[in-house]
Order: sequence, then structure tokens, then C-alpha cells
Amino acid sequence: MEQEFPGQHVTTTTTTTSSSTFQRSLRFDSSYFRTMPGILKIIEMVLDILGFICIAVSNYAQLSRGAWFNTVAMVGFWCTLILLASYVFHLVEKLYKIPWLTIELFYCGIMTACYLLAASLAADYAHANEGFGAAAFFGFCAMVCYGYDTWLKFKARRSGVPPQGQHDVTKQVSTVTSPAY
Repeated sequence: MEQEFPGQHVTTTTTTTSSSTFQRSLRFDSSYFRTMPGILKIIEMVLDILGFICIAVSNYAQLSRGAWFNTVAMVGFWCTLILLASYVFHLVEKLYKIPWLTIELFYCGIMTACYLLAASLAADYAHANEGFGAAAFFGFCAMVCYGYDTWLKFKARRSGVPPQGQHDVTKQVSTVTSPAY
């Protein structure tokens, strides 16, 4: 008894090629302000400074919870400003061998946890001072922004996309049809 074979055999091969190109020159690029990471950094800095002002103008700014909130807010403001400037002037692209996404992932995660604590302490004291209540609001908003930024960095790191630079992915599909033997 002879077994029948199909009239042809099809083999499909998919090849995915990715490459990253980096420009090693420092330059100003205002288009970063219109990207999601750029917008998030600006919002985080605004929330940092608003929370700082709310605590600083209150009568109880010298309390340890107020000092802690202001420390978190100022560390967040200055570090985020440095990161923003690094992206706007393409320092990140120039120093592409540094694991920027990993650094930002841990930074944003730590800021999320610090703001959770700082905003909770401020909210606990909101009954005594309205400035602490407003600072708690801005602190919780900053916590959400830093948390979302952490999630974006995690996804970008997992997908292997460089933090800055041109990343090209080319997918080539080839199909070979041959007669069956």
C-alpha cells in the first residue's frame, strides 16, 4: 500500500533583524518635550516643586515629616531635571553604554516608594495644617507619575529598545515551495 504525499512542501522562514544607531554628538532637541517620557518628567518636576512649596510655606515645615517630604521633593526635582537635560541634550545617546533604562527604572521605583511614605505622613498631619494636606495631594500625584514612569521603563527595558537613538527592526519573510519526494 502506497502512502500519498502532498504535491508540494512549503517552508516559511522569518528573519528579524534589529539595529540601533547612535549619534555621538551633543545637541539640543526640543522634540523630547513632546514625548511621553519627556511629558512625564515635566509633570513630575512640577508636582515636586508644588509639594515642596506647600510644605515650605506652612507653619510646621520644621517637623520631621515636613523635612522628609521636602527632601523627597527636592531629590526628585533635581534628579529628574538632570535626567531631562540629559535626554534633551542627547547625553544619554552619547553615553549609550551606560544602562540608562535600568538606572531610571530603579530611580523611579525608589521615588514611588519615597513619595508613598512622604505623602502618607503629610496626609496624616493634614488635620493640623492645610499646607500638609495640599502637599499630600501633590505627593500622591507624583507617586502615581513616578510609578507609571517605572512601568514604562520596565516595559522598555524588557523589549530591548535603547533609551535614546534610532532603533530599526526589519522583518523578512521568505517562503520556499518545493515538490515533495
